[in-house]
This record gives sequence, structure tokens and C-alpha cells, in this order.
Amino acid sequence: MKNDYLKGRGAQVNTHNRFQKLQIEPDGEQNVPDEDFPEPTVQTRFYEDNPKQIISRPNSPDIGFMASVNPYMGCEHGCIYCYARNSHEYWGFSAGLDFETKIMVKKNAPELLEKEFLSKNYQPEAIHLSGNTDCYQPAERRFRLTRRMLELCLLYRNPVSIITKNALILRDKDLLQQLAAQNLVVVLITITTLDEELRQKMEPRTVTAQRRLQVIKELSGIGVPVGVMTAPIIPSLNEKDVPRLIELAAQHGAIWAGYTIVRLNGAVGPLFEDWIRKNYPDRAGKVLDQIRDCHGGQLSDSRFGTRMAGEGRFAEQIRQFHQMAVNKYMPDSRLPRLDTTRFLRKRQLNLFD
Repeated sequence: MKNDYLKGRGAQVNTHNRFQKLQIEPDGEQNVPDEDFPEPTVQTRFYEDNPKQIISRPNSPDIGFMASVNPYMGCEHGCIYCYARNSHEYWGFSAGLDFETKIMVKKNAPELLEKEFLSKNYQPEAIHLSGNTDCYQPAERRFRLTRRMLELCLLYRNPVSIITKNALILRDKDLLQQLAAQNLVVVLITITTLDEELRQKMEPRTVTAQRRLQVIKELSGIGVPVGVMTAPIIPSLNEKDVPRLIELAAQHGAIWAGYTIVRLNGAVGPLFEDWIRKNYPDRAGKVLDQIRDCHGGQLSDSRFGTRMAGEGRFAEQIRQFHQMAVNKYMPDSRLPRLDTTRFLRKRQLNLFD
């Protein structure tokens, strides 16, 4: 590995941006302190965005949620495989190092969410936090947008689902416990590997697998339904950890397990290839070839129905590998269906206060 390797970052380069439409002004609140994540070589900068809408509804049959809210664009976790990297190009940034060092902060996200709840046309539905980037990434410690939106979901009794790989979610146990008592929340914790060296290289600003297992234990202990995502599975890199991950997650209270197979669309392909050749040169060719085998000979895959689970020999082996572990350690694997009937509009709350 070269001496100029950027510690604390996943991407080591900035890829070419297909779009250069937006001019972004830096936000004034910089240098976020975070006890879990020391400041890496290349420091993070924050940029304020003020969108007009906050709920997006992905038009994809592969996605199990319909209403997604992302308070941050870009993600400090720096996961090298992240599909969300490509979306950063729409902001005039690179999907590479910019994605994890230049974070768009939607400071008006809570106000926009409340506006949706108050609309006479709003039909109650589960709001999914982190459909694109992690709502508990390090920036949340300062900006607290996720907490404010959870407060609104509790106030209006609107169901919410969350996926994260950061232990910062435990800060909001008080809200999650109240939401869970009314069947208004589910949480998914992503754990990709038990190999700490691999985790540090692949997901440089995330907490350890042991910390994530502890999150599952603490949340399930207060009645919050928790599942585990062993995703993405990368052939010849982390698939061997899957059975043990599911076993440990079940022991810590997880009641469901899911997965996806890595796909390297757009700029993620060259970024991942650069990363794996620098970090694992001895097996880079094998890993890339097996990823291609899962996606019809390509590193990328945009086909509905196959892009998440893949196809072919390796994909089928992974599917069986995962299902056998679920059958053994989570035989009744399922998440609760969240309750949309409790929704209250603000003007009605006085009747119950």
C-alpha cells in the first residue's frame, strides 16, 4: 500500500463528475467533534441545502419502502461500496472523496416533514429514514435533524423505519421506546463483517461490529423491533461472515435478517476497483470476477428484480448460505407491520393532552 493512502477515508480519489450544474456555498458550522470518529486526514465540510420537498418516493419494485427521507446527502461513513455515491454528482461534487468529505445538510428537513403531516392531502405511511445515506452519520451529533424528525413522528403518531450502522442511534432511545410502544417504529442495523481490519478499510468512519451488536441488544431490550442487514455481501471478501453475523444478531435480539449483493453502478465501479487493488491486491481480480458473475458479466446492474440479489452460481450460493442461517437462528424471521391508524393531526392533539 502506498504511503500516501488517506487514512479514515474509503475513496482515495475523486472520480469525474458527469454534471456541473450547481454552485454550492459552504455552511458555517464546520469541524464537527465526534468522540467515535477522530478527524481523518481530509477534513469534512458541510454545505446547507434548503429543498422544497423532503419526502421522496422511489419508483422501484425492488425497494420495500415507498416514502424516504434523507436529512443528509453524502455520508461521512465513507463505505467504499455505497450506491448513494453516484447521487453526489447531482450536487456538482464527485462520487469519490467528495461524497464523504462534502456533506449536504438539509436544515429545513424537520419543518418540511411537519408541513407534509399537516397537509390535508397527506395519507399516513411509514417514513423511511436513510433510504440513501445514513441518518445517524457523524454530522447528526451536531445538527440533530434525525432526532427532530423522530420527535415529529411521535407527536403525530406517524410510523417510521430506520436503517443505520452508527451507535449514535442509542442517543434517541427515549423516542424509539415510545414509538415502539405504539407499533410505530422498526430499526435495521447494518453489519457487513466481523473482520475488524476489513471493516476499518471498507467502512472507515463506522463503529465496530461489536458496537452494532450492542445497539441491537439495547434497542431490543427496550421493546424496539430490530433486524440486521448483512449488506452488501461481497463475494470472496465478506460472505464467509454471514452465518456467524446472523447467529450473533439473533443472540442479541434481532428478529429479522436481510441482505443484498454488492453492485458497482456508475462511479462506484472504478472507486471500488481502485480501493480493492490498493488494499487487497492478491484477491482483487477474484473479487471483481465474482461480482461480475453475479450481475450478468458486469460490475453494475440496474435491472429490477435481479440487481439486489444478483443471479448465477455465486448469487445462488449466497442466497442459500443466507437462508440456511436465517432458518437456523431466526426461524420465525419477520418484522412487524407498522400501524398507520394512530396518525393525529396537530389540531387534534389538544383532545388528548
